[in-house]
Amino acid sequence: MTAGSRAHSFNSAAVQYEASRPSYPSALFDAVEESLGRSLVGLRVADVGAGTGIATRLLRERGADVIAVEPGDAMAVEFRRVLPDVPVVRGDGNALPLADSSHGLVTYAQSWQWTDTSRSVPEALRVLCPDGALAIWWNTTAFDVPWIRAQHERIAHHCGLPARSARPDGDEAIRLAGLSGLRVTRRQIRWRRTVSLDTHLANISSRSAFLVLGQAANRAFLAEERRRLREAFPAEAVEEVYVVDLLVAAR
Repeated sequence: MTAGSRAHSFNSAAVQYEASRPSYPSALFDAVEESLGRSLVGLRVADVGAGTGIATRLLRERGADVIAVEPGDAMAVEFRRVLPDVPVVRGDGNALPLADSSHGLVTYAQSWQWTDTSRSVPEALRVLCPDGALAIWWNTTAFDVPWIRAQHERIAHHCGLPARSARPDGDEAIRLAGLSGLRVTRRQIRWRRTVSLDTHLANISSRSAFLVLGQAANRAFLAEERRRLREAFPAEAVEEVYVVDLLVAAR
């Protein structure tokens, strides 16, 4: 299964994605502003791979002048339903449909991994103003929480992916993101949310690695996961813990 197929698999679950995926803490945007050395208020921001607008909404609430870039048909439809007053244009990070030197910040929330960094880094730099910056972030696994680490390993095994045991260190994260040669700051921000068991399972099954698998196999996995989690959370209120990994890069 190609990365492109996985990236576009979200179109089959756009409504589920919007309803169940985690958002981001306000401390993340505080950290972005600190790295930029300025407020987001009035800043022209392009949110690339915006999906259903989870990050776009928060950027707008911070006062940014946001435009979204989204390649997926169904995701763009859901975006327009949720944020009808925010412009969304079709495209992806490898070929941004934006003018040169037009934005002070280009953001990728959970979407940088779907780009070809040999193309997306030059594209972001093309679109940025001379004093602009690129910010990319992910909600990553809190490996120090035993039940979350164990679930991560079960999911990886089910999806045929290698299980990870730790986030990369600073230099490795910058290299993996293709940002070597830029001035990069990195922050990791821990946060949590409590959701229903149904929402937790819907979040899991909205991931690309699940969406490209057969529904029968996923149903069996999710049924067993529900059984396990009912033992850990008898009230069916699941406390999810995340670590947002943030990289802000400038020339």
